[in-house]
Amino acid sequence: MNGLTQRIDGPVSVIGDVHGQIEMLVDIIEQLRRRPDFEQRWIVFIGDFVDRGADSSGVMDLVVDLMNSHRRCTAIAGNHELAMAAALGWVPTPEFCKWDKRWIDHYDSEPTFESYGASHGDLAGLNAVVPEAHKSLFAQLPWCVEHPQFLFVHAGLDPNIPFETQLRILRQRDFSLTRPPWLCSKSLVSSDPPRDCRTTVVSGHEFVPEVRFAPRRILLDTTGGRQGNMSCVLLPEKQILVSSSRTASHTKM
Repeated sequence: MNGLTQRIDGPVSVIGDVHGQIEMLVDIIEQLRRRPDFEQRWIVFIGDFVDRGADSSGVMDLVVDLMNSHRRCTAIAGNHELAMAAALGWVPTPEFCKWDKRWIDHYDSEPTFESYGASHGDLAGLNAVVPEAHKSLFAQLPWCVEHPQFLFVHAGLDPNIPFETQLRILRQRDFSLTRPPWLCSKSLVSSDPPRDCRTTVVSGHEFVPEVRFAPRRILLDTTGGRQGNMSCVLLPEKQILVSSSRTASHTKM
């Protein structure tokens, strides 16, 4: 798989945290495919493909296939991708970060092992059965995707650090950090971007009961991997698609 695009322009469909919920993701993708602008619109995954839900392996198969077939598709890393990739040695994190133990013990990772046919905690066994295409995608995931109007980042930005400083770190992916806040911090989800941030920050990471729009901020993890329907936000229109045929799409005015 070629490197993922980190700078995009034009209309976007941004999909909230998937967490192994394959049926919901299939429904969202089918809704997008029915749109007349499907080929012209970027699809951006906001991170957290894996853990909690029953079929992380199936989700990754779908995402890899979509990226190979749809020329405008990209994604960012969530904390669950960082934890899994670091635990399995697909990205270069220091030993003191102890991602192997952390992912097994604290990330609801058991369904991920099961979806690949490995015993929970058997990192070597899991590493042996994960397809190379999945490993390649995990290793390449950027920490942010930039758009002239939006910044896509899994958890958010620190309001007290200059925007350009954070953007530089996000572009470089500093794997020496024990828990990179832009991927892992719950407090950033409820924080405004720094005052010098020129774009709207779009993120997931923490459950919200419905897509939340605020000045310079959009939150769209409406399942947390445990409840509710998956959301996809069409930008710049601010139209919301949900993964239930019982719930109509609507537009945020």
